[in-house]
Amino acid sequence: MRKQNLPVPMVISLIAAVILGGCVERKLTINTEPQGALVMLNDEEIGESPVTVNFSWYGDYWVRIRKEGYETLDTHRELIGPWYDDFPFDFLSQIVYPGRIVDSYEWTFELAPKEEISREALIQAAEKLKKQL
Repeated sequence: MRKQNLPVPMVISLIAAVILGGCVERKLTINTEPQGALVMLNDEEIGESPVTVNFSWYGDYWVRIRKEGYETLDTHRELIGPWYDDFPFDFLSQIVYPGRIVDSYEWTFELAPKEEISREALIQAAEKLKKQL
């Protein structure tokens, strides 16, 4: 049985595509007002705001933000990919294009101050509920 070799131009093309291939760098920056809040993205603590992280997929992200003296924020945000990340353009942008593409997103969240309930207001609310029963 005879061993078949790949043609030299094809081998060179494959090696060049791997070595010279493009790169898409995806970054997400999360800011809060006020700054210094603890940020969790999909149950993973990523740091205090402002914080920048790399990500590898687009879609729905669960965001939880905490800071003492402020209400905890639980929300979802969606990252929508650019046109060059869809088939068949993704092959061109990630493999063929020799340059580097930086895809950056920035989200800003405003935190609401935590409202302290006085003892008297709490008792009044309890009495009101008691009457309703």
